[in-house]
Amino acid sequence: MQPAAPPAPCTRSQLVEAFDALLQPSLFRDYGPNGLQVEGREQVRHIVSGVTASLALIDAAIAAGADAILVHHGLFWRGHDGRLTGWMKQRVARLLAHDINLIAYHLPLDAHPQWGNNAQLAARLGWVADDAPQGRFGEQALGWLGRSTVAHGSALDLARHIESRLGRTVTCIDAPGRAPQRIAWCTGGAQSYFETAIAAGADVFVTGEISEPQAHYARECGVAYIACGHHASERFGAPAVAGLVAQRLGLVHTFIDIPNPA
Repeated sequence: MQPAAPPAPCTRSQLVEAFDALLQPSLFRDYGPNGLQVEGREQVRHIVSGVTASLALIDAAIAAGADAILVHHGLFWRGHDGRLTGWMKQRVARLLAHDINLIAYHLPLDAHPQWGNNAQLAARLGWVADDAPQGRFGEQALGWLGRSTVAHGSALDLARHIESRLGRTVTCIDAPGRAPQRIAWCTGGAQSYFETAIAAGADVFVTGEISEPQAHYARECGVAYIACGHHASERFGAPAVAGLVAQRLGLVHTFIDIPNPA
């Protein structure tokens, strides 16, 4: 039997154009550049997706023979001073030495109505969002509001359901006596959206992280708060988007999950 022929390559520009067309980064005010962050080889056959452009992910992508890496958390953020020293030098040096393209989308990858982090998390947890604009809240309408297809008698029941689906312990500030019929969620570090979620009529707010004030708001307002992990809540958008684009362009796609307790 003859070995399978390698996939036909696409160009770097074609790949970035396909991601841009799907995610529409120009619609967002973001905290860093979306799209190509580090330029690698011109021809692309194999995309690796992951959550964060860590050294561990870059090394794993090199071992997998990647031509391009798609991540949610890229290298460059607002306020970065531009110096390539320490950990930043190590990451960029590894990418350049192996001629690998690094492509990152932040808020566009959270917001996509089908393939983004919010949509993909909801699909795994059995949640259905209300149609926009009623089912959106918060800055740039990044928060989602809807209901669960599975009844939960309390926020603690919902928290246990999330733990079973995500495979990690969550932090839950319960609202005793209040069933979580209206669920608001926004993946990652969206704790600042909690007050807006309360105003939108949520019974519970689910995000990745919790800061000190949110526990008090939950207890005083009678709205539950669940922090299920920044990384855990954002594991699903990048592979969904990369897998879709790879299929459309006839490329190989591999998702590499680098564990992160945060």
